[in-house]
Amino acid sequence: MPTTTPRPADLKLTGLIGTLRCAQLFSGLSGEDLTTIASFTQTVTLAKDDYLFHEGEPSRGCYLVQSGAINVHRVNAAGKEQVIHVFRPGESMAEASLASPTGYPANARAVEPSAVLLIPKAPLLELIGRRPDLALRMLGSMSVHLRVLVGMLDDLTLKDVETRLLNWLVKHARDAKDGVIQLRGTKRVLAAELGTSSETLSRTLARLRDQQLITVEAKSIAVHDAAKLAAMLRHNLGEE
Repeated sequence: MPTTTPRPADLKLTGLIGTLRCAQLFSGLSGEDLTTIASFTQTVTLAKDDYLFHEGEPSRGCYLVQSGAINVHRVNAAGKEQVIHVFRPGESMAEASLASPTGYPANARAVEPSAVLLIPKAPLLELIGRRPDLALRMLGSMSVHLRVLVGMLDDLTLKDVETRLLNWLVKHARDAKDGVIQLRGTKRVLAAELGTSSETLSRTLARLRDQQLITVEAKSIAVHDAAKLAAMLRHNLGEE
């Protein structure tokens, strides 16, 4: 029996639909809606340190990370970069810019080689006009971003890098299998999330490693004494 080999265009469309379906922003949409969105979705490939967009640029649409990691940040008056969030595969971003006359509210840069889906503004807004439920899904997605941002701001108010790292380790060790925290990105990405440099993070990890509290691998951190880390965190916070 003869078989039909899918055309490259069909394979690409199927891949886009699969990526969209796995994203929280588009979860629950019908196959027809996903096909419609995939038909006007564009793929953007970024090398490490390439910018996806800059603060103030007119919005081209919103984005969905397909692979890699995107650091969304602003630069303060002193020229210091402040990370808002590092977006990873399956996460969407810049939805709010669709309705903003001032364009993108921050900068976005790839911290590792990445592929991002651009969902263009005009056809997406036209679809939202016909499907108000999609607008509600987007609001829900943005509320998740807001909760993440509030949590991150709470973490960044901690007084030093060691305290922020201890806080991160204690939080993630709770859900880690056998105390091994799997890193979703590079240590450079983790440093960005903690609001510090890779060099400072490496020195801080080394101090904890020398105390035999953790073991650091390329893609994981094993926590050997979560109770001791928690006690150090409470001490740094002045809670004991």
